[in-house]
Amino acid sequence: EEAAVGAEKEIEVRKLDICDKCGGTGAESGARSINCPVCGGRGQVISSRGFFQVSQTCPRCRGVGHIVEKPCRACEGEGRLEKPSRIKLKIPAGIANGSRLRSPRKGEAGIRGGPQGDLYVVVHVQEHKIFQRDEDNLYCEVPIPFTLATLGGEVPVPTLEGKAHLKVPAGTQSGQMFKLRGKGVVHVNGRGEHGDLLVRVMVEVPTRLNAEQRAKLQEFAELCGEENTPLRKSFFERAKEFFR
Repeated sequence: EEAAVGAEKEIEVRKLDICDKCGGTGAESGARSINCPVCGGRGQVISSRGFFQVSQTCPRCRGVGHIVEKPCRACEGEGRLEKPSRIKLKIPAGIANGSRLRSPRKGEAGIRGGPQGDLYVVVHVQEHKIFQRDEDNLYCEVPIPFTLATLGGEVPVPTLEGKAHLKVPAGTQSGQMFKLRGKGVVHVNGRGEHGDLLVRVMVEVPTRLNAEQRAKLQEFAELCGEENTPLRKSFFERAKEFFR
């Protein structure tokens, strides 16, 4: 239901966050920052490969261009440490299994005060005990007694919004599908459009009959003719040659 109607979830992740001791500078208190002696403050180093020169991120300062004389002992000069963090996420209505959500500036902290990255979360939607989902459409199976299938009537059907009533016409066959328009999942980031709920009715054959029920059913069977079961009649007409 949360994937269908939307929700707000709080998750805990372990990520590199700003070091509490140095405040992200990577330096001990009072220590100065100096130009990186390897790249000369450029953050890039040039390496030769045959006739070509390739610019790469400096391995000493990692592209920052400067280093600290006395690195912070807690984070070893990184300015960040791995620690748990709790983050709130808004799950949009209609989100599908496997969707990826982006939370800007909730990712890992940059090196020594560098910009914070984004957090990407892959959403896994649990299976529902009643509904199956195909894009914005929902599917479910509803058992009905054979008397209702024969005579017709109404049957209560669960939806995301509560109970609905499905009109079952007389002579409904087991496995027949009915559509409840607009009772599916809202289209994610759409304008309120919903999919449909497709209901497959399964005719339940009664079991554990008592003597009176069995007698009445036998009486009913004797009253029925081929005109009452056209599918059966058609099948056996087509299958005659196999019964020789």
